[in-house]
Amino acid sequence: MSATESGRRRPARERLLAAAARRFYADGVAATGIDTITADAGVAKMSLYNNFSSKAELVRAYLEARHEEWLGLYRARLEKARGPREGVLAVFDAYADHAAFAYEHGFRGCGLLNAAAELPAGDEGRAVVRAHKEEVERLIAGHLRELLPGCPDEVPALAEHLAFLLEGAMARAGLEGDGDRVRHARSLAAGLLDRL
Repeated sequence: MSATESGRRRPARERLLAAAARRFYADGVAATGIDTITADAGVAKMSLYNNFSSKAELVRAYLEARHEEWLGLYRARLEKARGPREGVLAVFDAYADHAAFAYEHGFRGCGLLNAAAELPAGDEGRAVVRAHKEEVERLIAGHLRELLPGCPDEVPALAEHLAFLLEGAMARAGLEGDGDRVRHARSLAAGLLDRL
């Protein structure tokens, strides 16, 4: 069985989400129409509407899937981490892992932020992106609380600082088309943690 045949045997919802992930990341949310997604997925347009009530719902599902994908990368890194310092760095490593994926038109930065930039204020998709970014900061804060048990008042500001370092690195990495900035940000974070 060819890769195309095995891909066509996956449920339509999976194929639509995979196609949306490729097209939204490569071409943008606004520039990607339903016809492009259904053609890429190899399904009829009716299959899309049988699985998603609208393009907005498909976008939200794509963003939620991208969040879950990142969480999987983070959990895999966390399994290898020894202690809270490495737990913080696992967050940076998961972003670097995402940057290392083979993207059709190269790495363009955080797919969640790219999509959010195209969505209007108040859009449900933006809420998904915000929840992801807030969770990343909470994960960092959780590791920092373990690392600094006697300094609970310092944790929120330090977690925010590290989250900003990570986000800035992702923005620059997206502009430059590779994950070098994320790896450099990880080194900066490690140095900061070593001085605590």
